[in-house]
Amino acid sequence: MITNSTTPTTGPSVVVLDTLAGYSAHLENERRTGRTVGVVLTMGALHRGHAALISRASSECEVVAVSIFVNPTQFAETADLTSYPRTLDADVDVATSAGASIVFAPAVTEMYPGWPVPSATTVSVRGLAERWEGLSRPGHFDGMATVVTKLLSASGRCRTYFGEKDFQQLAIVRSVVRDLSMPVDVVGCATVREPDGLALSSRNARLDPDQRAAALCLSRALRAGSSALAGGADRSGVEAAMVDVVAGEPQVTLDYAVLVDAATLEQADEAPSTGSLRLLIAATVARVRLIDNCDPLGPV
Repeated sequence: MITNSTTPTTGPSVVVLDTLAGYSAHLENERRTGRTVGVVLTMGALHRGHAALISRASSECEVVAVSIFVNPTQFAETADLTSYPRTLDADVDVATSAGASIVFAPAVTEMYPGWPVPSATTVSVRGLAERWEGLSRPGHFDGMATVVTKLLSASGRCRTYFGEKDFQQLAIVRSVVRDLSMPVDVVGCATVREPDGLALSSRNARLDPDQRAAALCLSRALRAGSSALAGGADRSGVEAAMVDVVAGEPQVTLDYAVLVDAATLEQADEAPSTGSLRLLIAATVARVRLIDNCDPLGPV
């Protein structure tokens, strides 16, 4: 079904679609006219970080589509899935303001016919998905890779924009697109941060002021790790510098703080060149899991 909806707060109209067939046909029609297509895949609850992705897509593509789908196969606990914010009207406003002209908002049964019976076919990425977040959130990346494959398959030839904030997710998406020979160009976009350095996340809204202040130790830890590397520290020294920063915040429980190869996400002992390394960190603040990362030779 295709419905035309207008967003009075922004002026322009946006086409809202809720079937894979309608979405795919709409983008194919746009390409037939010679227009380039950009796609931003989201689970809704859009914030300035998402808006930055959409704006980047809008600056580089003539048509921008934003998917809004809370993917149940990425959640290990039913309570987390149930509590995830669903704010479609507000999300359409944010997407349109940032330059999107198409919003794809399917039902769960549209994406997974027969739900809640799991699909027989899933997409898994060996290696990349089996460490760090993959260890802490079993099944999460299989769910993500599967729904991304379905959404990009329906999107057709396009450029798709992902934030570097979830660097492991970005690496997995690139692997999926490359290994499955999808006609998609994956564009990584810099993490959007608050002025105090906290990486934007829909989860930040679940923190009270004291907890939010404590969460700043993640970006401080990344800066400490970068400084240690610049000072000649080896991997263990870099990681110890990050751990020390987090240890000073009693409200924060560290999961991992590591220096990895940016391509393989394996722990790295050398720094061959700029962009070849990444600092990854994950921690829990008052039961809210937060992640962050940076190029240790670049700004945080």
